[in-house]
Amino acid sequence: MTTRDPAFRCAAASLERAETAVGTASTVQAFLLVENPGPWGSDALREARLPDGLGPALAAAAAAARVRPLLIRRPGRAVSTVSEGIRVFAAYADPVRPWLETTVVSDAGELLDLDLAALGEGRSPGLTPYDAPLLCVCTHGRHDACCAERGRPVAAALAAAHPEETWEVSHIGGDRFAANLLALPHGLYYGRVDPASALRVARAHLSGHLELDLLRGRSSYPMPVQAAEVALRRKLGETRTQMLRLVSRRRADATTTAVFATGQARWSVRVHSTTGDTPLQLTCRARRDNAVPVHEVVSITALDAEESAR
Repeated sequence: MTTRDPAFRCAAASLERAETAVGTASTVQAFLLVENPGPWGSDALREARLPDGLGPALAAAAAAARVRPLLIRRPGRAVSTVSEGIRVFAAYADPVRPWLETTVVSDAGELLDLDLAALGEGRSPGLTPYDAPLLCVCTHGRHDACCAERGRPVAAALAAAHPEETWEVSHIGGDRFAANLLALPHGLYYGRVDPASALRVARAHLSGHLELDLLRGRSSYPMPVQAAEVALRRKLGETRTQMLRLVSRRRADATTTAVFATGQARWSVRVHSTTGDTPLQLTCRARRDNAVPVHEVVSITALDAEESAR
């Protein structure tokens, strides 16, 4: 087994090699967020302080329903509302009509009664609609040191400005882009966020806009389509969250063609996906090296009405 340097930090290494974060958001549509003050082990749900067997059972049920389970807590932990029950959120990151619901359960065992199958299919699991967004910052240090070192200052800054919307969250993917911020219910992943830029992201999101310089991608899209959306938005200067609609996508070998609509206009974006030639240590705790995925935007083309109909 390769000996790892305990001082290695994946976020610094990723910055040093000038790796782009665009097109790297985890591909997830359905999220289940469960309040838990911690501490969180490397595998947060399985190692959380929950009744025996509950963590693995909930993880298995979520996997079967294609739901991503995450633990959340208030920054600083002392502000936790767990004494009043366990806050639960169900989010579905539909690219057109994302939604969020919530409830409070008095006993952790009630988590297994949630209708995760409905959530995974994009249907309401029967909770209460929740209109405010969630700003979730990964601070999962047991999973990756960079997430704690870079995430906690971001969570603290956001909590000071937006206390109701801000939560710390367990591993969401992309440790090397820490600090990572997940905006729900839209499923927008932001990376390399610091306290100052986190406030810009929050202001933009709360006003219905995206911060394109930090956007990793929209989790409801495959990674090449995420890269296509960000590239097209940058070309058009379009930051309004819901103003680009994915019309179609197709993949031929390593090339993905995504067609987006904005108003009456249609745009075709071609993205070629490869992996880097040299395997690298991508996370602080990685046991083996992996190649870095690369999504290169080949072309962005305006389509006329006839081409759009094909």
